[in-house]
Amino acid sequence: MTNLNFDNRRAKLRARVPTRIHDPLAAEAAVALILIPTAADLEALFIRRAEVRGDPWSGHMALPGGRRHAGDSDLLVTATRETEEEVGVVLETEHFLGELDDFTPRTPHLPRIVVRPHVFGLAQRPELKPSDEVASALWLTLSQLREAYGETDFDVAGTKMRRQAFIIGETVVWGLTERIIKPFIDLIDKP
Repeated sequence: MTNLNFDNRRAKLRARVPTRIHDPLAAEAAVALILIPTAADLEALFIRRAEVRGDPWSGHMALPGGRRHAGDSDLLVTATRETEEEVGVVLETEHFLGELDDFTPRTPHLPRIVVRPHVFGLAQRPELKPSDEVASALWLTLSQLREAYGETDFDVAGTKMRRQAFIIGETVVWGLTERIIKPFIDLIDKP
């Protein structure tokens, strides 16, 4: 896969106007969807969040990222700072491909937060240095994700729910992360 493919994806991302959510009472956060080319596909980096008491996303599969700090000039800075802190990957301006729609949690017991995903393309797999916020990290191809898309049952705060998810063995990507990844795959699959 050549850089032309990242150019194509950058063009697709920048040709659309992402949906923005303006909620002055919500915290802001950003995540990084990091892509690398393989022989015939793209791989995306996912992390499993460490188990932390009181964290509603504890143990979940996620993208590197977190809340905006007062010193962050924008959410792109938040995404790059959080990625470096969580997995030790330095994302440069030339790696940035574009932004996706903003997302908020659907479940009312979750914190009021608006998450903005940022997409990055790297030429090769970087060395990962997970922080204590990250239990593990893995790369999944977009083909694996497409094939693994379905529904499964979850227990959310004592309530049984059936949700869309990417189910790859013991790895289940659902919730906000599923809602970010699925439209991204749909977008880049369009001719």
